[in-house]
Amino acid sequence: MGISQPQNLTSPHTDRQRPYGVRISLSPGDPFSKLVGPQWHRLHWYATTAERDASLREMSRRHLYSRAGDKPSLVFEKVENLVESRRV
Repeated sequence: MGISQPQNLTSPHTDRQRPYGVRISLSPGDPFSKLVGPQWHRLHWYATTAERDASLREMSRRHLYSRAGDKPSLVFEKVENLVESRRV
């Protein structure tokens, strides 16, 4: 099955291994969890640790338009798919 809106992809789909990831989840007690559920999370995968770490820095930085008292409510953790990383 093809991609219906390929222009929405931020990077082209490839079959190369991406064993290094970032897991994004909500802080405990975040009110957004009432909408998406307390177990909500999103995974982003990268081919190298350098790509992952650069992306993690960018994702977790203070947003340009944040107000002075705003605090990020997302939790970022590094993850690794050990099966794929051992084949690299």
